[in-house]
Amino acid sequence: MDAEYALFVAIVDSGSLTAAGRSFGLSPAMVSKRLARLEARLGAQLITRTTRRLATTDVGQTFYDDAVTILAATRAAEARVAGRAETPAGRLRVAAPTSFGRLHIAPHIAGFLAHHPAVRLELEVSDDFVDLVGDRIDLAIRIGPEPEASLASTLLCPSPRVLCAAPAYLAAHGEPQTLLDLDRHALLVASHQTPWRLTGRQRFELLPVDSRVRTNSSEVVRELALSGMGIALRSLWDVSDDLRAGRLVRVLPEWQGDIATSIYAVHPRSTLTSANVRAFVAYLGELYATPPWIAPPTPTPPR
Repeated sequence: MDAEYALFVAIVDSGSLTAAGRSFGLSPAMVSKRLARLEARLGAQLITRTTRRLATTDVGQTFYDDAVTILAATRAAEARVAGRAETPAGRLRVAAPTSFGRLHIAPHIAGFLAHHPAVRLELEVSDDFVDLVGDRIDLAIRIGPEPEASLASTLLCPSPRVLCAAPAYLAAHGEPQTLLDLDRHALLVASHQTPWRLTGRQRFELLPVDSRVRTNSSEVVRELALSGMGIALRSLWDVSDDLRAGRLVRVLPEWQGDIATSIYAVHPRSTLTSANVRAFVAYLGELYATPPWIAPPTPTPPR
């Protein structure tokens, strides 16, 4: 019964029979067969299927919530018997966006492992949207609005984003005074980060951006801005050191990126009692309780 419940939870978490099957070494056809067998035994349809997506029915969502609780309680009970309930150990696979992982996860792994030496941490960095269940990821860092309700999420800290440019660019092209002025400036953005969602002056603006250089990399956008190619909208966690050093300066400081954007730790609800996940989320929570990038000094742009 636990195996059926675990497979059902994996289907809901991943939204895919194929992804769930990979986690259990099963073909999509076998996953579909086992799901049908579970629904027949329960006498209820748990999931609706279309050509594009899976969704739980009302009773399926209730059963999912109960199954997650049952599986978590079972694992906790087994761990207590084995004497490992509160001891993080074994593999912990963490996924993070490339820049954030390099700048703000990797440098702190040594500190985490010093407290939890039995953990074998694997860090996967990518700007692609990670399939937690299909890729067997225990915990992912996501930067954006609040994650979907199907995942357990912990808000780590806000993620302010600011408009900025190199002093050399502003000296050559002038400083924009209004959003309309941006039409005559070179703008820089990664292909997956347009349009810009800006808030300021008690209003919200959606600004389509035709980047001067096309790239799919946020890190490339930062380097282009530093080289004086144009104005970029960058997260403070990415450019705070450059702002402090004067390599970049803020423009239109009354505007910033959508304030709903924050940094979250997310994981499938089925891992709620994982000692590894709990320990790493707690570690990150302490690490980012007062993020060093939230309020960097802002040098005055050249006039």
